[in-house]
Amino acid sequence: MPNGEQPHTHVIDMNTPSVARMYDWLLGGVENYASDRDACAELLDIAPSTQLLARNNRSFLRRMVRILVEEFGITQFLDHGSGLPTQDNVHQVAQRIDPDCRVAYVDIDPMVLAHGRTVLQENSNTLVLKEDMRETLKIRKATEGFLDWNKPIAALFVSVMHCLPDTDDYRDPAAVIRTVADQLVPGSCMVICQLVSDDAFVRDEVTRLMDESTHGHWGRVRQKEEVRRYFDGLEIVPPGLVDVIDWRPETPPPPSELRAPDWVEWGGVATL
Repeated sequence: MPNGEQPHTHVIDMNTPSVARMYDWLLGGVENYASDRDACAELLDIAPSTQLLARNNRSFLRRMVRILVEEFGITQFLDHGSGLPTQDNVHQVAQRIDPDCRVAYVDIDPMVLAHGRTVLQENSNTLVLKEDMRETLKIRKATEGFLDWNKPIAALFVSVMHCLPDTDDYRDPAAVIRTVADQLVPGSCMVICQLVSDDAFVRDEVTRLMDESTHGHWGRVRQKEEVRRYFDGLEIVPPGLVDVIDWRPETPPPPSELRAPDWVEWGGVATL
């Protein structure tokens, strides 16, 4: 294992849907089980655009990483809730531009960890860290020998904040964002987006389904103004906070009448 990682011993639960494996299925992957596919089928009944949304989100990730390296000079990435390795992961996009880019992936899903370490074990500029993304101080300590925290880092929270429930302590989503931002030096970037909906039925039903299916490993679908508060005190990069298909698109985005009416991935990029 690279960078002195310790082996994990968590058992993969094939009968309980995993957000990471559901996302894998939505992207056309094969690292998923019947429980994940059944949960996706229920999810698509509530929000039919979910599969397209997942693919749009992956396209945003690729664009964003490329732009951060090419235009912002970022060479270090901290990817929170990274999910299962798939085509064009953060390190693949970044290292095509600059082979010296370093990427630390943080996840606690045992299947993500197993596959991630297998796929990345030959790449010395990647690290797969077994940690809850809310444990920001533990993550900082674990990555200090890999990332240079005295230089700019891009902290990624891409399509993960809806997995975090609201709390009254340091594990609250907004508190996690603030803590990470406070640790970064000027020139660093924060990338934050999550599922939002203007439809109360979609918000409530998706939240209910995912919370029940994953046995509590879920937060909630939020509204745009809640996500906007994550960016308090940060300098938001143009075009601002948007549906991710509208963030620096490489092709013309679809007109309003062809957009999903149920929910969107919404957020953006900010600098410190």
